Amino acid sequence: MKKYPGFIKLTLLLTIFLCLISPRIAFSQDPQSYTIFDDKMLLQGYIAKYTDLPKEILLAIIKDTTLSSYKGAAAVRVFNDKFGQEVFSKEKKKVIKILLRRLNRANSPFVQIEIMHTLCHMDRYHYFKAMVPALIQKLDHYNETINEIAFAHLEAIIDNGHNRPREARIIFNTLRKILFLMRKRLANITEPGPKLKQKLKLLRWSIKVLGNQELKRLPKEVINLL
Repeated sequence: MKKYPGFIKLTLLLTIFLCLISPRIAFSQDPQSYTIFDDKMLLQGYIAKYTDLPKEILLAIIKDTTLSSYKGAAAVRVFNDKFGQEVFSKEKKKVIKILLRRLNRANSPFVQIEIMHTLCHMDRYHYFKAMVPALIQKLDHYNETINEIAFAHLEAIIDNGHNRPREARIIFNTLRKILFLMRKRLANITEPGPKLKQKLKLLRWSIKVLGNQELKRLPKEVINLL
């Protein structure tokens, strides 16, 4: 009978120990628990790993829907950086077809934003109207890494352009719709947050290209912030 108290104490201590560590185990196994730094490190790690791969291997990785979103996004990024402006004619059509098919099947926003940027880079005239508004929508994504990459791609697209009114009009109209929907919330804002600052920066660029008369088409809550 004297053995039972010791056994009970051991069992109690083991139970307490498991209760303490089980949340940590669950947290570490939950893919949604990854932080912004984990996302960045994983993506950058695969980009570094793929940087010397030939074009054919990168396209094979892009087509493989069974791979992780980080691998797919990294392959698209490397392909865009190395070969985005080096494919022409029939090969270009083939690559764009691969990218569009992958985009239609992609559930990962990491893969989506990389393909959107690549399509704009490869054929700006045909894909700006569809891809840039979609990238702007990603600025409101809950994942800060997605938000950051989408904004960086939008800035790159603008910087690589020639301040075309057609493109500025697409960005202005997209932001105007978003900001009109937000106007009730904007009324109580005195200092814009990071996501709103991104939108206002893009909006300023579009107005600079189109002219100050466009200010009349914006809600007054936005004009106060500008």
